[in-house]
Amino acid sequence: MSSTPLPGIGVRYDLTTREQRRLSVVAHRDGSRTLNAYQEDDPDACALSVRLTAGEAEAVIDAMMPKHHSPSLLSTTELGLVAERVELSTTSHWNGRLLGETRMRTETGVSIVAVLRRAEAIPSPGPDFRLAGGDILIVIGTREGVDAAAATLGRE
Repeated sequence: MSSTPLPGIGVRYDLTTREQRRLSVVAHRDGSRTLNAYQEDDPDACALSVRLTAGEAEAVIDAMMPKHHSPSLLSTTELGLVAERVELSTTSHWNGRLLGETRMRTETGVSIVAVLRRAEAIPSPGPDFRLAGGDILIVIGTREGVDAAAATLGRE
């Protein structure tokens, strides 16, 4: 599998199957996915293109790799946790400020486990990470904590 950043769109993942069929998935910044299958006789000609919402993509993933498939996978909902994407607006009070200044873990109990910026993922950002409008923060915690974090990050 190979990946190609698509600035302003997301990331395209390409795969050639054992049977030499070409598939691609475009992971859009909004969480949706586009699944493409190419013609056998012309690998550049698209035979099928399906746009999936984030929820539909999750359903396909669940069908292809059910949760019971690997006992080492962590199911956050069983633990009372949620993981969500929270977008930082350009008008947010926190735009241009350091992540540590938000006191996110202390004030809400959530952890920011990654930041998606354009086509780049920044895993485990530290307190000296400078936030920017348009960043998508991957937040994990209780439902109440994640809601509080979204409210805090949305402050103008």
